Amino acid sequence: MAQDDASQEVLQALQDQLVVLAGQVRAAELATLLSGSEDASGAILEIHPGAGGTEAQDWAEMLLRMYRRWCERHEFGVDMLDFLPGDEAGVKSVTLQINGAYAYGFLKAEKGIHRLIRISPFDSSGRRHTSFASVDVYPDAGADIQIDIREEDVRVDVFRASGPGGQHVNKTSSAIRLTHLPTGIVVQCQNEKSQHRNKESAYKVLKARLYDLEIKKQQALRQAEYESKDAIGFGSQIRTYTLQPYRLVKDHRTYCEAGDVDAVLDGDIDPFIRDYLLHFHAGK
Repeated sequence: MAQDDASQEVLQALQDQLVVLAGQVRAAELATLLSGSEDASGAILEIHPGAGGTEAQDWAEMLLRMYRRWCERHEFGVDMLDFLPGDEAGVKSVTLQINGAYAYGFLKAEKGIHRLIRISPFDSSGRRHTSFASVDVYPDAGADIQIDIREEDVRVDVFRASGPGGQHVNKTSSAIRLTHLPTGIVVQCQNEKSQHRNKESAYKVLKARLYDLEIKKQQALRQAEYESKDAIGFGSQIRTYTLQPYRLVKDHRTYCEAGDVDAVLDGDIDPFIRDYLLHFHAGK
């Protein structure tokens, strides 16, 4: 068929249509896997290091970079709602708002404990260390979702921000901590110099967490929450990133593996997300 120019044109046209068809298949798969009522929402993502001081805090910062690079690949906007730096390196906690269609649908695959095994750069003896960090993901409730938060249900504490940010940050009480008394949910924001802006951001996160809590209650009534926890809670960690004595990233829920650890830590986590979505959909 490819011996004359006309046939070459036919082959090229077929190849072009194949690309279009592949795109339609991916779109159909996406519509199937991301069909939850909250999947199309933006996301609120929180990272907290486990025990281990500087070692765990550095691992939390590595995860922060990984998710920011993933967001860049997918052209998702990222707003830093709260950032608490580590004592020597890394971060003690960080909260991001991820803006973009289906950000929550994708990133819900990342919720859980992430483990790192490596030769510690902070250990002068060159010993191998294991570090843990938790990742929490909530659907961004957005302005169109009505969450009733009564003022009398929220305790507002104002305090001085810590970490870098200039004299203004260190000398004024601009950081905000909200405690939702009925649920015990605590949210704090100190990234902005303005107390008003920090309070606004804190209420955004509180709204998202209350929205997530309500969703879980509804899922529990349908027993879907039980199924979700069974899938997510397979072992104490969902994924292990091994840098020593060999190099491998392994997801313990789906058994998806990748040998290019550097690429994964640079944001190439789509294979893990896709396998989780397929695994979760099959379980449902």
